Amino acid sequence: MIDSNTLIFDSIRPVLWRDDGLRLLDQRKLPDHEVYLHISSTQALCTAIKDMVVRGAPAIGIAAAYGVVIAAKEASMDSTPGFEEAFQQRLDLLASSRPTAINLFNALEAAKQVPDPTNNLLAWANGWFNEDIAANKSMSKLGAHYLKQGSRVLTHCNAGALATGGYGTALGVIRTGFQQGVIDNIYAGETRPWNQGSRLTLWEFHKEKIPVTLLADSAAATLMKKGEIDWIIVGADSVCLNGDIVNKVGTYSLAVLAKYHGVKLMTVAPTTTINFNAQSGEDVIIESRSAEEILPKCYNQTEVSALNPVFDVTPADLITVIVTEKGVIESPNASKMQALINQR
Repeated sequence: MIDSNTLIFDSIRPVLWRDDGLRLLDQRKLPDHEVYLHISSTQALCTAIKDMVVRGAPAIGIAAAYGVVIAAKEASMDSTPGFEEAFQQRLDLLASSRPTAINLFNALEAAKQVPDPTNNLLAWANGWFNEDIAANKSMSKLGAHYLKQGSRVLTHCNAGALATGGYGTALGVIRTGFQQGVIDNIYAGETRPWNQGSRLTLWEFHKEKIPVTLLADSAAATLMKKGEIDWIIVGADSVCLNGDIVNKVGTYSLAVLAKYHGVKLMTVAPTTTINFNAQSGEDVIIESRSAEEILPKCYNQTEVSALNPVFDVTPADLITVIVTEKGVIESPNASKMQALINQR
């Protein structure tokens, strides 16, 4: 008999500090190959984040936290501009890697407040890592409380262990719901064009022997129309002060469909994902990636173009509940968000 308070399905750690550097599971290679890279410079980490070796807002934030440790070590050996300037240059480099995932910037800002950085940053980064996993496990229980017996859930992109320190945000709730026996069916959308759903979410569930059904992105509406989805459960790359969320492109479409079909939408994100500079989704820089990622090579880009936004904004009034480690917000709005923030 499994103790319901003991969470299982928790075997994946994509970002770990090892041998004075970062051990990153190269998520570009999954599911075919499990390849780990050793990152020991801020430039290498910046490239790894840009190139999607590590992805998912909390995981990027953890990588950045450990990247600050590397930056301090490099700056201490760079006597030309002095430590403070050399350190800031490297933080700026890390900040340039991805524009939307707010955990990256929150981690860098928090690191600046650490006294005696050369000696204390590693302990601080370890704390950031451990707190993320603890937050995920707390959120998983809070979110699973909303799932009734026989729930059918759909998730978009990958908000699992691969996107965090471990266990996951949206997938953490699904893992817990499955362990508790309240989830009947799990659907994972493909999540084009990087296929984080078909490559990464399926890999996580397969690795931990959790049954899952892959769903073509364009088939979600039909499944909802048939009444075969009860909850859409997603993570977030930025939670705005009014309750809007920024998440993988396609989330907004699913939210509109869910509203029409009476399906509930749950966003699961730690408070490190709150964007204190964004009153609403309109204030968030939405990253766009190269057209080459989606445009067949046979086309000349001077004649045929492509739009490749990475994220979209889901308004707060389409969200049923936002789950954080500090508490749950039902029917989110600005005042409820502020009440949550005041608890920090």
